[in-house]
Amino acid sequence: MNTPRSAVRPSRSVRSRLLLWVLVMAALGLALTGGTLLVIQSARIESAADDSLRRGYQEFERHAQGIDPETGRPFADVGHLLVAAMQYRVPGPYESLFALLDGQLFGYSGGARPVELENEPAALAAIGSAPSGSVTVRDVNTSVGLVRLAIVPVSVAGQPSSGIFVIAHALGLEKAGLQQLGQLYLALSGGSLLLIGLVGWRVTGELVRPLWLLREATRQTSASDLSSRLPVRGEDDIAELTRNYNAMLDRLEESFAGQRQLLDDVGHELRTPITITRGHLEIMDSQNPEAVNETRALLLDETDRMGRLVEDLILLAKARRPDFVHRMPVELSDLTDEAFAKARALGPRTWRLEESGDQLVTVDAQRLTQAWLQLAENAVKYSRPGSVVALGSAVVDGQARLWVRDQGVGIRPEELDRVFERFARIDSGRGVEGSGLGLTIVRAIARAHGGEVEVASHPGEGATFTLVVPTGTSGDVRVESAGEADAGEVGRWPEY
Repeated sequence: MNTPRSAVRPSRSVRSRLLLWVLVMAALGLALTGGTLLVIQSARIESAADDSLRRGYQEFERHAQGIDPETGRPFADVGHLLVAAMQYRVPGPYESLFALLDGQLFGYSGGARPVELENEPAALAAIGSAPSGSVTVRDVNTSVGLVRLAIVPVSVAGQPSSGIFVIAHALGLEKAGLQQLGQLYLALSGGSLLLIGLVGWRVTGELVRPLWLLREATRQTSASDLSSRLPVRGEDDIAELTRNYNAMLDRLEESFAGQRQLLDDVGHELRTPITITRGHLEIMDSQNPEAVNETRALLLDETDRMGRLVEDLILLAKARRPDFVHRMPVELSDLTDEAFAKARALGPRTWRLEESGDQLVTVDAQRLTQAWLQLAENAVKYSRPGSVVALGSAVVDGQARLWVRDQGVGIRPEELDRVFERFARIDSGRGVEGSGLGLTIVRAIARAHGGEVEVASHPGEGATFTLVVPTGTSGDVRVESAGEADAGEVGRWPEY
């Protein structure tokens, strides 16, 4: 199909919807992945902070029960205990140590501190309100974000002073890095979606372009124009759809051509007997009994000829139906004997049975007999009285071969391809009359069995026609309708 390049563009509706769904699913996938990673990492940060705080206050408790390095004896002073604890523990990247003695600032860890608790009223209030009997863990909002506090009350037996040891973990600062990572992931995801959109727009355009071409082709296709064909690209489902569409147009084009040929042929074949009938009726002398009888006999003969033609056309029309043949197991030898017995009544010839196959075949015995006898009738028509007409059957390579051989006039090589055409009449020089559909019917029956008809002939030496059909015993026989086998000759007939 010659379509202007500027007009060949994909359907924007299908293309846009397809790309939209791709982008939506990609965005959902990226969001789900990123959100899950953020939640998991945030939970890991909090779990790590809890573990660090737990280790810190447990180490402090063990240290408080130990020996004061200055005196070599158990701690007797709260201040010494707090100093030793802060000197012993090295705070992590987001941690700081803080100590109060009798409600007053006593000290804090050195170096850069992530949070200065002495300047955070909310933190001081939380520390001051903590119970004195056990370790307390609390979250407070500060100027640097969320801070998790492990508040450890400190006392020494026999000493009136009391202190508080605090380990602070700046969760807000640590999670701020995670938020920055999330923002970076969001930016990268946006770039990925943009890239997916650009590539997807190109890919979906190539994907739906055959659909647009198919739409345009179906719009242009009509009963008078079946020439539109689509280019086939690739081996995917759309390529298969394109091939099926082209094959459908081929079948329709052949069907319409066959119907037109049928109408032409039928009109030509029926015009002659109708003309003959009308002409004799016009010139018949109705007052002359002898003329009436002669005309009556001629009209009956012409009517019979038209009847045979119609019956042949009906048979060819049925050949395209799936129920044209009814397969049943039958002994090939019995089928051969029956056909030979019937053929001997067709004419005064020297009839011979050359060979009889001895195997069970699954075929339509009536249809094959009909085709076989048609070949025998043709052999009688195109041979001399007393000449040999031989029938035979055999099974070769899983195929049943049924043949008829005569010693008639034969067929010229240039006419071998025409003998199976509808209404084809080969010039035999003997004036044999017929509808020209006999061999067409024979081939229709053979092809309905998944087989074919072979012919071998030389002028003046007779001809051999052979029906070659699968035996049907292997279970893998593919039966074609006559329309599938040859759309131009049979199988394109309208139903009657």
